[in-house]
Amino acid sequence: MTQEIQNTLKVIPHSPGCYQFIDEKGKVIYVGKAKDLKKRVSSYFNKYHENPKTRILVKNIHQIRYIVVDTEEDTFLLENNLIKELKPRYNVMLKDDKTYPYIVIKNENFPRVYKTRKIIKDGSRYFGPYSSVLSVNSLLDIFRKVYKIRTCRLNLTPENIASGKFNVCLEYHIKRCNGPCEGLQSEEEYNKNIGEITEILKGNVSAIEKKIEEEMQQYAEELKFEEAQQLKEKYMHIRNFREKSLIVSNINYNIDVFGYEDDENSAYINYLHIVNGSVNQAYTFEYKKKLEESREELLGMGIIEMRQRFGSESKEIIVPFIPDIALHNVEYTIPQRGDKKKLLELSQKNVKQYKIDKLKKTEMLNPDQRATRILKTIQKDLQLKEIPWYIECFDNSNIQGTNAVAACVVFKKAKPSKKDYRHFIIKTVTGPDDYASMREIIHRRYSRLLNEGAPLPQLIVIDGGKGQLNAAVESLQKIGLYGKIAVIGIAKRLEEIYFPDDPVPLYLDKNSETLKLIQQLRDEAHRFGITFHRDKRSKAQISSELDNIKGIGPQTKKKLLAHFKSTKRIQEASDEEIISQIGSAKGKIIINHFKNKK
Repeated sequence: MTQEIQNTLKVIPHSPGCYQFIDEKGKVIYVGKAKDLKKRVSSYFNKYHENPKTRILVKNIHQIRYIVVDTEEDTFLLENNLIKELKPRYNVMLKDDKTYPYIVIKNENFPRVYKTRKIIKDGSRYFGPYSSVLSVNSLLDIFRKVYKIRTCRLNLTPENIASGKFNVCLEYHIKRCNGPCEGLQSEEEYNKNIGEITEILKGNVSAIEKKIEEEMQQYAEELKFEEAQQLKEKYMHIRNFREKSLIVSNINYNIDVFGYEDDENSAYINYLHIVNGSVNQAYTFEYKKKLEESREELLGMGIIEMRQRFGSESKEIIVPFIPDIALHNVEYTIPQRGDKKKLLELSQKNVKQYKIDKLKKTEMLNPDQRATRILKTIQKDLQLKEIPWYIECFDNSNIQGTNAVAACVVFKKAKPSKKDYRHFIIKTVTGPDDYASMREIIHRRYSRLLNEGAPLPQLIVIDGGKGQLNAAVESLQKIGLYGKIAVIGIAKRLEEIYFPDDPVPLYLDKNSETLKLIQQLRDEAHRFGITFHRDKRSKAQISSELDNIKGIGPQTKKKLLAHFKSTKRIQEASDEEIISQIGSAKGKIIINHFKNKK
């Protein structure tokens, strides 16, 4: 800590504000906010930080600047602006390099309404930004059909129109424009349409519907059926648009909704802007974490960012938890039921999907990343000392103690390595004893790997509960591997995970990737073992006395059984019948064998 920093810490006030950390080159490397500047800034220098990035940050601080503000809300606004301007190295980064479209109502005579990505401060009105270009184009198409706004760039001043400077174009002839360029539509009538468009863009669709419906009924009462029909067509277009938009409630809510998800490296936030019960805006974005930012702090930053961007003045904000910011005259709500709860669920659904889609895209580009992520999750969930890049799983198969076999399947980097799969025929166990069978195969498997100097797995999975797991542990202890390789058991009944020397099992979430991979290992070991067992049992079932006759091969045996169907019938058959099937030489061998047996 430099002398300058010590002096700053002595004088910094107990007030809300923003602070800047500056490195030896005079560059701002971090911008932060605080309810109490003195407490917050001092905390960087008077305690040990577990996060290595924070320790590096503190090490590089050579100077501190701060700005005092009046309220906590002002600290968020100021911090947001400073981060955008200075782009400090250690601040969270908003990953948003897209320029989203707006709809502009141009400040001119007979205003045009069109899509733009640039905001020009010339008195024009801008609505947006919109996250979907498709929705912008749909809106503009409705406006052109319903209100027949002009698309030309002509300077329609009263003087130019009066002088007859312009002629109507194709848009007029196909009835997509009412021809204001030739004075065929008054500016008053045109601006009335622009007013309705403005209300629709604000989200007040229902108000426009009601107004048009009243005018339509008035024309009908006055027997002006042609005008009423035109209004009816306009009404149906707007009604259709409204039905296509997401109506979340019959109550005219005007609120903001925020959903939140995060992982180790990023925070994901979804924003829904609700006007008159309809979703007016929907936008999901990502913050790249840099230091030990809390979820409350990140959500607060997202709220400030989105309300500034979309110009929201909603007095109520729906959130999954209370953020680290109090806004003036704004209420936070964590709904437990009803329409507001559904809105929050919709936002959460969108942010979760965004997170999943981003992860899938990343893993498509780097397949090993998925394996690494899953295995790190397994390491965390099972509290393993190292990442289980190499996993083996064991399963026994027998029916009433007959044809007892076992299977070992191998997963490397979370994927089956089928060339490393192994079958075992149980040699030392008589009868149906799963525990003894497990002791045998574990001892055989790892004694051999040790003798051959082959790599050992980081995790062993035993298909079975406490009994099978203890049997495996006994074998590992005998060969000196217990404690060097992690070993767990998975019981079928409730899919509980057992650990050695721990009577209480671990219950993982049914949707967790850890449980799904362990289940895949168990199911694959069962499949591989049961296939081998069935094959062995089938061979045993088709064995016969013919196998013991010298000079009689598999093909001859097959031919005899195909004709006579059983050994008994062969024994009862005449000499001529046997010889007719397999010839004289082999026939005499079969005949003599059964005669000697008698």
